[in-house]
Amino acid sequence: MSKTKTWVSAARLRTLPLSISGIIVGTACAFPYYANHANFYLIFFFAIVTTLLFQILSNFANDYGDGVKGTDNENRVGPQRALQSGLLTKEELKRGIIFTAGLSLISALILIYLSFGRDHFFTSLFFFVLGISCVAAAIKYTVGQSAYGYRGLGDLFVFIFFGLVSVMGSFYLYGQTINPWIILPAVAVGNLSIAVLNINNMRDLDADKVVGKNTLAVKLGRQNAKYYHYFIIAFALVAFVVYAIYSAKPLINFAFVLAYFPFVKHLVFVKNNTNPRELDSQMKIVALSTFLVSVLFSLALIL
Repeated sequence: MSKTKTWVSAARLRTLPLSISGIIVGTACAFPYYANHANFYLIFFFAIVTTLLFQILSNFANDYGDGVKGTDNENRVGPQRALQSGLLTKEELKRGIIFTAGLSLISALILIYLSFGRDHFFTSLFFFVLGISCVAAAIKYTVGQSAYGYRGLGDLFVFIFFGLVSVMGSFYLYGQTINPWIILPAVAVGNLSIAVLNINNMRDLDADKVVGKNTLAVKLGRQNAKYYHYFIIAFALVAFVVYAIYSAKPLINFAFVLAYFPFVKHLVFVKNNTNPRELDSQMKIVALSTFLVSVLFSLALIL
């Protein structure tokens, strides 16, 4: 495999649609109020770019952290990682992490300037610190002795950054105000993002337990992790509908619920699953279904 293909593989492209779902939803929620903002579409563009860079950074760091700790080994159920397979060295991955972190912060600074200009210093400072926090969270998921992904906190951080920060933060960028109702789509996207992580953790539960990676799925046990999975997805789908009702859209705009069928099929699959290896295919299904429902829900708000 060429170096370019190796880096593309390490970036885990299948995770990228999920990472921008919150930006799309937050922007759609802001559209009825701030569509006339002079930089609306530029803000949207750089919000997408910044989020993609944060996700790629997280994927590189995850590859590095699990590889160094030996979590990615011959017992791994999912696809081999770049460091685990020897396609990239530790030094190369470190350089990739540093380079991507730098790019993400540059993109975040451009985004902050487009949103706040020179007149909102403390708000700009807060969002810059938030950007640094995103970089730190992306790296500390598996890297270092205090990696929070090994202590069952991965779900919480995914909920915060993929849900609350992504949806509510992007909404705020357009008009420097917040609508309390935005918490509903933020929770929905956050929960569905957790669902992707939980599928990954249920798949790797036995291997993670052996190497001391105490994900929430490991702490809950297989059956309770399934119950948790049902709850977070069901809550997310209900939250989308409640926000749509609040927005007083015509009935035809509720067509986004058609995207719920893959989730129903997925939940049945999880309920009947007895072979953890088979869960690997479900990560892509949940990630793409989340992206699909996010796009259709957003169109329902805009049209």
